[in-house]
Amino acid sequence: MAANPMFAALGQRLPLLAAALWWGSLSVIGFMAVPLLFANLPTRMQAGNMAAHLFAAQTYVSMACCLCLLICAKSRHAAREYDWARDALVFVIAGLLLALLIQYGVAPRIVARQNLKLWHPAGSLMYALQWLCALATLWRLGRR
Repeated sequence: MAANPMFAALGQRLPLLAAALWWGSLSVIGFMAVPLLFANLPTRMQAGNMAAHLFAAQTYVSMACCLCLLICAKSRHAAREYDWARDALVFVIAGLLLALLIQYGVAPRIVARQNLKLWHPAGSLMYALQWLCALATLWRLGRR
């Protein structure tokens, strides 16, 4: 039985869609939603609490997109991964590890207000690095 062409096309485009969702969601949360919270909520504490929830949700989006990319990197019947995967997998894995490290290592310290002069810049740097990993992945997938 022949595969449905619509599903075959989706399978080919799914990695690009996952990379676009990953990068786009990081961009919207980090560069639009969170700054708007701090600009519009009455106190920094309220904005910080809401930002923590948004960043936690963002972690789940990042995890889902990265796992989708990892699963799509190799065909069931292929001996090796797809060409795009050789270029992009290091960024996918690094981005996934950064997302997990931010959520479970850095964010609890920021929420607990522990040494904010260390943990907030560290979390911001890791978020920026994750954003760059997503961008590099999207860039490589867009080239093919």
